[in-house]
Amino acid sequence: MKVGAVIITMGNRPDELRALLDSVAKQDGDRVEVVVVGNGSPVPDVPEGVRTIELPENLGIPGGRNVGIEAFGPSGRDVDVLLFLDDDGLLAHHDTAELCRKAFEADPKLGIISFRIADPETGVTQRRHVPRLRASDPMRSSRVTTFLGGANAVRTQVFAEVGGLPDEFFYAHEETDLAWRALDAGWMIDYRSDMVLYHPTTAPSRHAVYHRMVARNRVWLARRNLPALLVPVYLGVWMLLTLVRRPSRSALKAWFGGFREGWTTSCGPRRPMKWRTVWRLTRLGRPPVI
Repeated sequence: MKVGAVIITMGNRPDELRALLDSVAKQDGDRVEVVVVGNGSPVPDVPEGVRTIELPENLGIPGGRNVGIEAFGPSGRDVDVLLFLDDDGLLAHHDTAELCRKAFEADPKLGIISFRIADPETGVTQRRHVPRLRASDPMRSSRVTTFLGGANAVRTQVFAEVGGLPDEFFYAHEETDLAWRALDAGWMIDYRSDMVLYHPTTAPSRHAVYHRMVARNRVWLARRNLPALLVPVYLGVWMLLTLVRRPSRSALKAWFGGFREGWTTSCGPRRPMKWRTVWRLTRLGRPPVI
């Protein structure tokens, strides 16, 4: 299977980007073709053979990755699998691309693989980086219902069938939107603990827009994808969880502002999942109400 890789960058991590590209170049098997997208910024120096695209403005994470997908032809069809890697990450092992090839070849219904993210200094995987509710054991691989945006592999046939990432989300929950559409089309998602991306431990709230985007996109996610009966249940549960976590006054204000924005602005096309997909999500351990 032909494997490509999409990396988006703001141009502010040249050393980390170079280390990541070196780790991709060292992968076993056939060469992984790489496209680096400068998301509203110039692309730092890259090794020979790495393609670059410089966008005049920041299109956000999903928008930048969609440009990278199309660099491999419509819906990425010039390759069979695309890796999506954060520019400050590093592939820990040389066999990750080869493991992806074998996994997709062995399971024709496997559409997406979520890698394990580990801190390069401690080896610790944050609980939030295990894409399932039962996240206490990050070393356990399993079927899951979503995936990690900056450490994953996607069969390009998925994009051809269900479309790319939602550009309008800009940041937050775009992976779950794609995951739900893929599951609704019959594809499966695996979390693989043996496919590792080293990435420094961070808090998502480091982004200034975090609380507003998370709330707005959560509403959009529900409005776009859930059967009407489940929309208020899903959003009610998440509002309760947010309050239980007792965010700061400013964070809560931003969250409710985003929540309101999610209802008053266009979320894009609505394609509610089938009820059998709801049941599949439930059997996989994460019913779409949480």
